[in-house]
Amino acid sequence: MTGERILIVEDERAVARGLEYGLQADGYQVIWARTGAEALQLARAENPALITLDIRLPDTSGYDVCRALRAEGFHQPVLMLTARDEEVDKVLGLELGADDYVVKPYSLREVTARIRALLRRAYGDLSGQEQNTPLRFGDLEIDPARFSVRRAGETIELTPTEFRVLHHLVSQAGWPVTRTALIEAVWGYDSDIGGERTVDVHIRHLRTKIEDDPANPRYVITVRGVGYRFEG
Repeated sequence: MTGERILIVEDERAVARGLEYGLQADGYQVIWARTGAEALQLARAENPALITLDIRLPDTSGYDVCRALRAEGFHQPVLMLTARDEEVDKVLGLELGADDYVVKPYSLREVTARIRALLRRAYGDLSGQEQNTPLRFGDLEIDPARFSVRRAGETIELTPTEFRVLHHLVSQAGWPVTRTALIEAVWGYDSDIGGERTVDVHIRHLRTKIEDDPANPRYVITVRGVGYRFEG
């Protein structure tokens, strides 16, 4: 995919310019925000296909920006870029709805590869390869063609990554899926996000959104010592 609009949220001019030149060379349109407030304004006005988000911003944190974007219903992939590499920071970013995470210093090639992968997963491969027929399980309806989920007729807002986790579990309905298998299917072997805790974070998000009682799930069942199973 090329030609998509990418929003770079980065207060360091040199870093932002480097990303901008690299993305433009790959055919993307680029808009740049230096602060969290500017990022929210541009996201609302420009509706970018993807957002790269630095955690350290002069007026707020990238975490707060990510939280605000998701709260306002933005479902575009969010790639967090930060100098921090502690696990707690990665998990917090995921908890707030980030889709992937790259630690500085990083190579431009790595970032652009991750952006291509996130765009492909959010808008390309899945919708092009799966059947268009909606899938129904009780009061839950999953439409692969539209990347939409409804429960009892009400639309459920999922991020692209949450949708892919759910869809992969549904594709193996009735069978246990390991956390490793989910990581490989949803993020790919090259994802820096890695780790089983990543999967648990997204499962917790899914249960909060699709289950009547997340503590006693009906659809996404824990298989102890293995991973998770979707029950239709």
